[in-house]
Amino acid sequence: MNRRFFSRLLPLLATSAALAFTPFARAADEAPDALIKRLSAEVMDTIKTDKSIQAGDTSKIIALVDNKIMPNVNFARMTASAVGPAWRQATPEQQKRLQDEFKTLLVRTYSGALAQVNDQTITIKPLRASAGDTEVTVRSEVTGRGDPIQLDYRLEKTAGQGTGWKIINLNVLGVWLVETYRSQFAQEINAKGIDGLITALAERNSRNAAKKT
Repeated sequence: MNRRFFSRLLPLLATSAALAFTPFARAADEAPDALIKRLSAEVMDTIKTDKSIQAGDTSKIIALVDNKIMPNVNFARMTASAVGPAWRQATPEQQKRLQDEFKTLLVRTYSGALAQVNDQTITIKPLRASAGDTEVTVRSEVTGRGDPIQLDYRLEKTAGQGTGWKIINLNVLGVWLVETYRSQFAQEINAKGIDGLITALAERNSRNAAKKT
């Protein structure tokens, strides 16, 4: 697998560390690096043993992502960060549609790549954070075929129901996912506004869905 393919694969691989998701109560007791280490090991084992995923069963992968991965992601914050300042001017209905389309975009763009994972290994690096930090970066390295791949997770500590650490951004090969989308979204918003961005995302999702049918 080459670096270009990995640059498309790993954003989903990062969030897909929750395929074998355990209850929130357990996650709340874990340090962020321990959480990522456990989930990374679980997802690699799941992918290697699930014949449907290896065969590229898109509907199964999408269902797993939707039901198992998203609970570990603060998706409202991730979407708001990707949209940028225009998020505050969006109506509640527009915000909901943006979240729905952005979620679909990420899931459908990367779901097929899960079938390509086979002999990679993820190593979690020592966490550099203070005890009271509520946002941390967990750094890791993926090794296998080719050069090692940098894969970092930015997490926040949440309170209330679902207390624990949740992913809010992903860094693949030195590029943060949210910032990449923010640049793309800003161009669309400047040209056609929030509704224009929603339309563009919906059209892109429709094209992606058609390719997988």
